[in-house]
Amino acid sequence: MASHKALLATLRGVRQDRPPLWLMRQAGRYLPEYRALRETKGGFLELCYDPEAAAEVTLQPIRRFGFDGSILFSDILVVPHALGQHLWFEAGEGPRLAPPLVDSALASLEAAHQRLDPVYATVARVAAALPPETTFLGFAGSPWTVATYMVAGQGSKDQAAARRMAFGDPQGFQAIVDAIIDLSVTYLSGQIEQGVEAVQLFDSWAGSLSPAQFERWVIAPNVEVIRRLKALHPDTPVIGFPKGAGSKLPAYAKEAGADAIGLDETVDPAWADANLPAHLPVQGNLDPLALVAGGEALDNAIDRILAAFPSRPHIFNLGHGIVPDTPIAHVERLIKRVRG
Repeated sequence: MASHKALLATLRGVRQDRPPLWLMRQAGRYLPEYRALRETKGGFLELCYDPEAAAEVTLQPIRRFGFDGSILFSDILVVPHALGQHLWFEAGEGPRLAPPLVDSALASLEAAHQRLDPVYATVARVAAALPPETTFLGFAGSPWTVATYMVAGQGSKDQAAARRMAFGDPQGFQAIVDAIIDLSVTYLSGQIEQGVEAVQLFDSWAGSLSPAQFERWVIAPNVEVIRRLKALHPDTPVIGFPKGAGSKLPAYAKEAGADAIGLDETVDPAWADANLPAHLPVQGNLDPLALVAGGEALDNAIDRILAAFPSRPHIFNLGHGIVPDTPIAHVERLIKRVRG
């Protein structure tokens, strides 16, 4: 069955005549069917922890668009929730975690790993329902990005609370990162056991660190997650996505151990092709706002990316998540142009 999965083959280093395609946040608010279901289920976290509803949301973009990859509908913050922080989402404000670890010790948290059980149930439902040609992707947040939320108790523009702690109390910060590593390996392994075929590590805030801090808090923890996960599931590909890494991307690609590298929209794809290890699969990297714009601007942006990887295995994707006001017609135009 796996031989018919173009995305899975690409992750394993086999270049396709036309790159397989999926979009980050492809299950979400730009889809009217998602908005209708969300209205019946209440809050976002309730939706994530409802296996029937979360499976339906995961499958919606596959039914509508026939993407080559289906990514689990969940959130990176289920890991700190399972580590014992309280998690909720403020309307219009985003996630909140309590107590913030800038003020509290990690040891004060009471782990609740059973909070991940509904996610595993969602994976099993989706795995049983996907078309045979569709690759099923799981994910987790990378330790640095998850730690920034755990320390501050919410998201921030510059991750200052976590960066201060990393400088001022590196041992305490390392303990948080180590706890995230331990549970992330368990969490990703659980997803794989229930039917996920590849996983992505989202490091959304990797771009806020200096090279030395990037080496310690992005590369080193990802090395450890990937090493441990590969010991358990050696044949499961891992996509590393250190958003904002910029010139630090080649070091990440060479050291982290990921099977493929996600490129954000600020990376010149031709530069990436010239500077990343030969034949390493890459994923990306259309600007989500080019997809909103549509028309000739969208076509030109797609064509530049397609031309940038003449011999490298490539998965077409956005440089970050699709935005809620993206017209569905523009997504259809993207699919048609990528698939020729």
